[in-house]
Amino acid sequence: MHSVQTQEYDVVIMGAGLAGNCQARHLLLKVPNIKIALIDPRPEERTEKDLKIGESTVEVAALFICKELGLYEYVIENHPPKFGLNFHWPKDPAKTGNIEDYYHVWTNRQPAMTATQLNRAKFERDLLKMNKDMGAVFYNGRVVDVDLTPGDALKTVKVKVGNESLELKTKHVVDAAGRKFIIGRKTDNVLFGPDNLCGVNTGSAWVRVKNVDRTIFHDGYDPDGASCSHYYATNHWFGHGHWLWMIPTDTQSMELSIGIIQHHDVIPTDSINTQEKFYAFLKANHNILYQLVASGENIDFHYWPRLAHTSKVMFSPDNWYVIGDAACIFDAFYSMGSSMTAFAIESVTEIIRAKLAGEPDAEAKRTAYNEFNVVQSGGINQLMRDHPKHLGNASVMSWRIYFEYMLWFGIVVPLFVGKWHLHLTFLKSFINIYRDTVNGLFIDVYKQFNKLVDRQANIGFMDCYRGDQLFGDYNTLMHFDHFLENAKFEPWHCNVFAGLKKTHFYFAIWYMKLQWKGFGLPGLLAPKHLYHFFRLLIIAGFMAISELFYKQKIKGLPTNSQVAKMRQEFTNYRHQPELQPWDQEIAYVSVHNQKVGEAQSDEQETSRVQKVSTLG
Repeated sequence: MHSVQTQEYDVVIMGAGLAGNCQARHLLLKVPNIKIALIDPRPEERTEKDLKIGESTVEVAALFICKELGLYEYVIENHPPKFGLNFHWPKDPAKTGNIEDYYHVWTNRQPAMTATQLNRAKFERDLLKMNKDMGAVFYNGRVVDVDLTPGDALKTVKVKVGNESLELKTKHVVDAAGRKFIIGRKTDNVLFGPDNLCGVNTGSAWVRVKNVDRTIFHDGYDPDGASCSHYYATNHWFGHGHWLWMIPTDTQSMELSIGIIQHHDVIPTDSINTQEKFYAFLKANHNILYQLVASGENIDFHYWPRLAHTSKVMFSPDNWYVIGDAACIFDAFYSMGSSMTAFAIESVTEIIRAKLAGEPDAEAKRTAYNEFNVVQSGGINQLMRDHPKHLGNASVMSWRIYFEYMLWFGIVVPLFVGKWHLHLTFLKSFINIYRDTVNGLFIDVYKQFNKLVDRQANIGFMDCYRGDQLFGDYNTLMHFDHFLENAKFEPWHCNVFAGLKKTHFYFAIWYMKLQWKGFGLPGLLAPKHLYHFFRLLIIAGFMAISELFYKQKIKGLPTNSQVAKMRQEFTNYRHQPELQPWDQEIAYVSVHNQKVGEAQSDEQETSRVQKVSTLG
């Protein structure tokens, strides 16, 4: 009979994938001397087949991984670059063998905030090693059970490592074990089914191939259209009831991930759940992608019949937390999963830091951050509503992408940059505005899109990267605060109110343009549409007033404290037009080397004489 060993930690993280490893590193960087354990049944060395959905990041996740985790150099040296998102719709569904057979929204420049593609197996393997080097303890085992005691009482995570049984005592436990739902099933915390997920009912099949001939997709030459690579973007391919991703995951082996998000009410499970069926689907509906996968060597194939789920609670008052896929996933569209994880990880770290330090507002933070992450994940869920009807319609879907880009770059990105998702006072008002917008305006817009699809209306084609389609010089990638130019990366230095103000104003303009293009004068004058229009303008005005208060509050605060410190030091600078002497150092080195050489020669001569004497 084997004895049970007991160890105690501040935090036990179940799962050493992307979410678990990122959470561990963030805690190690932010909380000095914290004791962390990571548990995962997979070995430290991950194989090339140990891959899953999520090889692409967007701005928030990339900022988190590279800036907050300090992995810029590592990512540059080990993972493919990324140049935004591209979107493609067939001109004729029966003819899809060439890139010219599609309408496109091409990313035409390197985005101001770079993102990255990821080789997940390599990233998770390397990050686990970094965490161990920083002091985290890794248990290559399986979680048998977890005792989620109430309140601040120690929790117990029971682990099986080989034939050995362990009990890990911990103050905080994080479920980052993905679709095992260790905490979710124990607490009845997970919600499945379209009725709980804004109608989203998705599955996914995907394949990885290496040594592909990428010129089948694009020859890389586009001097009149773009200043960046089309291949190293995340390419989205659309059709009725589905979309496909195309993501390069390695630069040396020309490895490519191609996968589909299927909506079950359009594409049944048994029509796409094997590699042969998936390849047949590609050949019939996106022949250019079939040619790409056929040009390479197959690595693996995966199929998930049920993709979407969410959680009722993200961060419990009983000191347990669910992050990553253990918390929620709806769709891989826009590569939003890792960005939701970034928001969650920063929230969890701040809750745990505050609780370990005994700060009086720790529970208030837990309550606010839980509400924000639940509401935000619900908003992401809404962004996938009615996809089966919209995805394949190039006119409607291009308008939809433009609209959703406005939300992302105008509000969500500056929110993360300025750490406003950790500001308790701000969150109280923001959560209400965000919830009402995505549950009111966005749902209304999607219902209008449904009507346009049913009418087979063509309201034109919008390109989310161009700046000549709305009002003035606006484009969706605009930043309304100069946080990039002035590096306003310290908490609450980025003027998020400017983004909220301008984005709601441009929401109003875009919304009325939709009414005019889609429904004419009756659409413009409809009471419900006028309500949304004026509500957006009122929010923009409210945010303008909030911005005035914010600017008054930060009056005199340096834009960047490091720059301010350097400027202060520079007031004592005096130019000194002289060089320090270096010839004396050279002379010393020459003399030293000469003496060393002479000593070595004497030793060699003495040794030679001794050998001769011995032989004699």
